[in-house]
Amino acid sequence: MDSIVQFLLLFAVGFIVSTCSVSVAATTTAYPSIPGTDSSDCSLASEDNDKLIPPRREVYGNGRIFDISHRYVTDMPAFESNDGIGDFLWLAKSMKNGSVANQSEMKLPSHTGTHVDAPGHFYDHYFDAGFDVDTLDLEVLNGVALLVDVPRNKNITAEVMQSLHIPSGIRRVLFRTLNTDRRLMFQKEFDSSYVGFMEDGAKWLVENTDIKLVGIDYLSAAAFADLKSSHLVFLEGREIILVEGLKLDDVPAGLYSVHCLPLRLPGAEGSPIRCILIT
Repeated sequence: MDSIVQFLLLFAVGFIVSTCSVSVAATTTAYPSIPGTDSSDCSLASEDNDKLIPPRREVYGNGRIFDISHRYVTDMPAFESNDGIGDFLWLAKSMKNGSVANQSEMKLPSHTGTHVDAPGHFYDHYFDAGFDVDTLDLEVLNGVALLVDVPRNKNITAEVMQSLHIPSGIRRVLFRTLNTDRRLMFQKEFDSSYVGFMEDGAKWLVENTDIKLVGIDYLSAAAFADLKSSHLVFLEGREIILVEGLKLDDVPAGLYSVHCLPLRLPGAEGSPIRCILIT
């Protein structure tokens, strides 16, 4: 490990965050209602003990583990759509209808919610050659990561990248932007004014840093105005992995151990991904 990383880890500020945070989950055709999602009670049973209430948390391990992945719900945004992702999950076999067990099925685009891009996403010859999500380097997707706050109201340009003063040796950076403040990932309608990388910012990162994992808090790492060109810069060398749609609310900036695992989908240029941060 680079010495600067060791230094930063030693002096990272510790913190404790409540492990009992329950969010209201949108209903789906598979599960019309989810008991307990309108309550802040993390117990397994209600006061009158009539029904079980499953805990739904954002933070685990006495404040040490942050889940930075979004829940998949019908009203989460889809790229260039005003309708969200819609119904994607259904109960194909139900015990209430005589099946021996409950069994759900789902169908959703591979670049939905918190997800990862493979080189074949914007390079057709990489797609044909098989550079899919099953070829991504898990070492890049797991390790020491720096969460930084990007100056608000700005896309990530070369000037912004320089202003962040990211130390050499840092290989994984999660960029928190105005997208988090605006809660864009919690809005059904796609918003093309989201913050992302401009082409010159992507080039500066590739040419001047050691970063191999780029994480961001909306559906695309690239700003809408430079959607194709910024992706081409990032993915050309097949060394940088883009993790998009991260949930970075209420997580202090600083150094963490990040762990991201995409599904093993040969032939897919993108995949849903579960990401956590550990202090």
